[in-house]
Amino acid sequence: MSCCCRFTPFPQTPTLNTHLELFERPKHGETAILVQIGLNASLDKYDREEFQELVRSAGADDVAFVTGTRHPPDPKHFVGQGKAEEIKQHVIINDADVVIFDHSLSPAQERNLEKLFECRVMDRTGLILDIFAQRAQSHDGKLQVELAQLKHLSTRLVRGWTHLERQKGGIGMRGPGETQLETDRRLLNIRIKQINKRLQKVRNQREQGRQQRKKAETPTVSLVGYTNAGKSTLFNKLTDAEVFAADQLFATLDPTLRKLDLPNQQKIVLADTVGFIKDLPHDLVAAFRSTLQETIEADILLHVIDSQDDQRDMFRAEVNDVIEQIGADKITQIEVMNKIDLSDDPHPRIEPAHDGFPARIWVSAQTGEGLDLLKDHLSEAFAKSLFEGVVIIAPQYARLRAMLYEKDAVLNERITETGAYQLELSIQKRLIETLLKQEGLSLDEVATA
Repeated sequence: MSCCCRFTPFPQTPTLNTHLELFERPKHGETAILVQIGLNASLDKYDREEFQELVRSAGADDVAFVTGTRHPPDPKHFVGQGKAEEIKQHVIINDADVVIFDHSLSPAQERNLEKLFECRVMDRTGLILDIFAQRAQSHDGKLQVELAQLKHLSTRLVRGWTHLERQKGGIGMRGPGETQLETDRRLLNIRIKQINKRLQKVRNQREQGRQQRKKAETPTVSLVGYTNAGKSTLFNKLTDAEVFAADQLFATLDPTLRKLDLPNQQKIVLADTVGFIKDLPHDLVAAFRSTLQETIEADILLHVIDSQDDQRDMFRAEVNDVIEQIGADKITQIEVMNKIDLSDDPHPRIEPAHDGFPARIWVSAQTGEGLDLLKDHLSEAFAKSLFEGVVIIAPQYARLRAMLYEKDAVLNERITETGAYQLELSIQKRLIETLLKQEGLSLDEVATA
């Protein structure tokens, strides 16, 4: 194929085509050799199973699995020379099209491995990006995937073949010119700037929606959890939505919001978000920060956990780690222990919060068992998050008083002897704290005992 500099980050059919068609490649397809190396630790069978599931989710067939241990990684090939030759033999015997490492590889390591194996090499980041590219459906989701792909690719243009370093030639094009590699880098930078501008427009639109919900005092609950824990199934059952749900990793990528009616005629917005995974690359977390904005801005997080998974404690820790990375660790969390229909005790129940641990609710998103308990608990949680009391505001904060009336939060008012406003309020704590912060005040300063 000729070097055409055409951007095609979203293949029409599921293939391992993470990289843009910026340079020539050896023939490649979907037959994969998998490589997993234990660095300073023994390999876990669950890590192997998850890695294989990731590869299958990308549409590849794994024909060989190579394991080993090493400390530290080899700077040239990541693995040692003997292990590299072993992998090469698997490539030759199986006529493999791609070698996939369950690790992050440097651009130089990828280039060296491709030269040695004479086939395509992909690392964990590239694999997850490929799955994201297949799952993204919304406009902003596709933009975020493409941006992450471009940034990942920009450091790897050096791995193209020798024609990238040749000068452009032909009649009227001789002279200093620029190398094809420089052209590709320039085009990448232009495209990245274009996508960033489009994403900024999307962020502005989403922010307007969030501001409107805040003005209407509509609380938001965000579903979070390890991928394949059952978030989308729970979301569909609660809201009668039709979000795609399947027994596969990253079945849902784009955030979806729906209204949900709770007991006592309370209305909230429920948000379904992308699932997390162990060792999720940091640049992917950054790329999808706007998608995860619904999580950051939520009033309550519903942490959906597969209660029947032997690795649930590790998965819980991985999710909480990502939640901390995006700055959502201070938000009230409720753990939803899903899939009780597969357990020996299929009865729904609630474990109240204690000793710093969040409340747990045992449910089945598949059968609907326990969802009424979940709704009741959410209703009680929002009732507890209300501030119902009296505040005293000095006369110079008349604008704050006006905003509280605008929010329909004032139940009663009287003027004190000093001319201050004594207001009896009923309002969400987070909302009044936000309004007070804008004026340089805190709730402790204005609330009466």
